Amino acid sequence: MSLISLKLGYKYLRSNKGGTFSFTTFLAIIGLTIGISSLIVVTSVMNGFEKELEERILGVIPHAVISSELPINDYEVLIDNINKNENIIDAVPYISFEGIITSTYETSGISVIGIDPKEEKNVSIISDYMFTGVLSDLEKDNSIIIGSSLAAKIGAFVGDQVNITTAEIKTTLLGSFPRSINLEVIGIFELQTEIDQYLTLISHTTAQKIKRLNVNETIGIRLKTIDLFDADLIAKDLVNSMNGNFTSVSWKNTHGTLFEAIQFEKLLISLMLFLIVTVASILVLSTVIMTVKSKEREIGILMTLGANYKQIVMIFFTQGFLVSLIGIISGIVLGFIIIFNLNNFIDVIETILNRKLLDAYFINYFPYHINYLQISIICIISFFISLFSTLIPSIRALRLNPIEILRHE
Repeated sequence: MSLISLKLGYKYLRSNKGGTFSFTTFLAIIGLTIGISSLIVVTSVMNGFEKELEERILGVIPHAVISSELPINDYEVLIDNINKNENIIDAVPYISFEGIITSTYETSGISVIGIDPKEEKNVSIISDYMFTGVLSDLEKDNSIIIGSSLAAKIGAFVGDQVNITTAEIKTTLLGSFPRSINLEVIGIFELQTEIDQYLTLISHTTAQKIKRLNVNETIGIRLKTIDLFDADLIAKDLVNSMNGNFTSVSWKNTHGTLFEAIQFEKLLISLMLFLIVTVASILVLSTVIMTVKSKEREIGILMTLGANYKQIVMIFFTQGFLVSLIGIISGIVLGFIIIFNLNNFIDVIETILNRKLLDAYFINYFPYHINYLQISIICIISFFISLFSTLIPSIRALRLNPIEILRHE
């Protein structure tokens, strides 16, 4: 009898006219397919944007910086000691200050970073995103590398001279003036993020001159940690173990709100899309309810032939199970097809509209990152929601009285 339950459950999927699926079954499968594929596509794209921002922004800004109110003396010795810590990938000297950049055409506010050109590739990805020039060119005296958006804004290119004005005060016989220096643009980087608008790089040696530091002095120590999300704790532990009046600042203080916003947005979108899956599950519920209603006569006959409650439930549970399974598998397949061809779809739409849709954004394409564990959780939760929706009308079939049903036959 259990085999008959499975066969009948499969039979009730099909149309009375011989079609593969009945109309209500087809709607339920389509609803689940759209819901699951939407969840997979949106979560993968959100993961992709998060990963791009993490790699491009957190790949450039320091994981953490150790600094002091006074210049740090003999920083090379301190860096050697820091690098012995098992939680630190690398530590390099770091000087950061705000300034104003002036070209022949325009002026703009900037953030200036003094780096060691030889060591920067160990703590930053910016060398991989050089539009023109290389980081090692910073070893040239009075040179600077700027972002592509900033270069376009001030109209500067490689070989041009720009002036950097800082808050440092220079006192002469004629009075006190903001300290400024002329630098040659020797490179341009392009991360396609907001960093391109304001970040500039100079050599640590040039930064020492601007800040009037000795050769063995620096302002801060930049850290690259093993665990990005524990960078603040790692930096604090280092500060506590060091002799001197040191403080630490991590990326969570400077850019933490950006990633919190992304996480919150992912949560809201996921909840919204799970509502779509819930609606699709209601379609599954409606399909089974309609099947139970239309098959009351058959249920009555089966009960009089000795079918028990479990076997009756299994007929309609099998129907709902198959609808859910087919819908979820179809959603997975459709979701992966869309993800792998997403940018091709955008290209087609742009060709039809004859305009670029994403050029106004820093990331002018749809990045995606497939988290298979996340997709598995999505599918399992959706499957159980659908099965729960199936179980309700399946149990309802047990309330039918075969005597009352067959009396009118």
